[in-house]
Amino acid sequence: MRIFKFGGASVKDANGVRNLVKVLQETGHQNTMLVVSAMGKTTNGMEKVVDSYFQDKSTVKLAFHEMIDAHNETLEALFSNSKHPIFERVKSLFDEVKGFLAWNKSPKYNFVYDQVVGYGELVSTAIISAYLKEVGIENTWIDVRDYIKTNDNYRDAGVAWEKTKENIAQGIDKSRLYITQGFLGSDDHNFTTTLGREGSDYTAAILAYCLSADEVTIWKDVPGVLNADPRYFKETQLLHKISYREAIELAFYGASVIHPKTLQPLQRKEIPLRVKSFLNPKNKGTTVGKGIGIEPEVPCFIVKKDQLLIKLYSLDFSFIVEDSISEVFKLFHDHRMKVDLIQNSAISFSVCVDDKFHNMEALLKELQRKFKVVCQENVSLYTIRHFNAKAIESLQKGKEILLEQRGKETVQLVTK
Repeated sequence: MRIFKFGGASVKDANGVRNLVKVLQETGHQNTMLVVSAMGKTTNGMEKVVDSYFQDKSTVKLAFHEMIDAHNETLEALFSNSKHPIFERVKSLFDEVKGFLAWNKSPKYNFVYDQVVGYGELVSTAIISAYLKEVGIENTWIDVRDYIKTNDNYRDAGVAWEKTKENIAQGIDKSRLYITQGFLGSDDHNFTTTLGREGSDYTAAILAYCLSADEVTIWKDVPGVLNADPRYFKETQLLHKISYREAIELAFYGASVIHPKTLQPLQRKEIPLRVKSFLNPKNKGTTVGKGIGIEPEVPCFIVKKDQLLIKLYSLDFSFIVEDSISEVFKLFHDHRMKVDLIQNSAISFSVCVDDKFHNMEALLKELQRKFKVVCQENVSLYTIRHFNAKAIESLQKGKEILLEQRGKETVQLVTK
């Protein structure tokens, strides 16, 4: 069985959905599981609904209508018959969200977020499943929440592997074409959970592992895995082959093409991952699999914007040693901060962190009880794998270097 994952950019509108059909027609669609994200910027729109719910409930209706109007526009472009059942299906899904917000009593943002935002995937897959049938491609729509079980760590849920494997083994016929949602799971109480932003890639890997799939293909708007993000770097090169180890390193440092958690389950069963262009489905793209390094071996550039650089100094000039560092990392864990770089000296300790859950103020208050704290916001963290002098020089030009760290294969620069 093959797993095909289509991201939001690939199904952002009616033309994107039609192109998905074209990809299936060119590659075949038997023995295939489609994992599909929310359409276009829907996730951002659903996040806006959640924010409105907590900040100003009078704006929730407007935020909803933006989502509904965008999806109705896609529906009208795909289905000439306005009485097609999919129109009512989409309406009922959005009504479910409204109903949840009407009866919800939980004040917990992360819980509410997961119950609301995941409807973007439920709507997109319902539309695409209906359209595939409309053009003669028989398929089975399934709710991934019935299969992928997780803990209740809302917005970043951990997979309950044994239960998930059991559900998938019992419920999936490998000879058929299925369509399901990325990003989602459910906990023991059947509340919706999410696997973290960009978690649809991870969903594809979970399903591939449980089904012992032949391969996973991630369809994107780029030719494959590039050595740099074309949004931030002018000259980029296609990487034809990447080992699991190298891909995990790139993902760890923040390469946006592959989700950091996606590769581990694939590596365990040596399932190849292909990253290909949905605009040119016959091109080879990039293959991630067993092997050594990357081909071609060129510097790979990764940038993470909007980071925090936190520098801690001991108040009495004593050494910052194991006890202090352990305490600091417990605070990072408690405040759900992702640490991307660490550097320490005898009396100082520097970290570059990603404040994904907006807990910076609370964290700084805790740190200031025991340390002198200097925090710089909105810094950028650049990472170069397989660096050379020219690559480093190209990044340093015109930037203020706040911190630099070098290893054998990797250099990291924090800049302002």
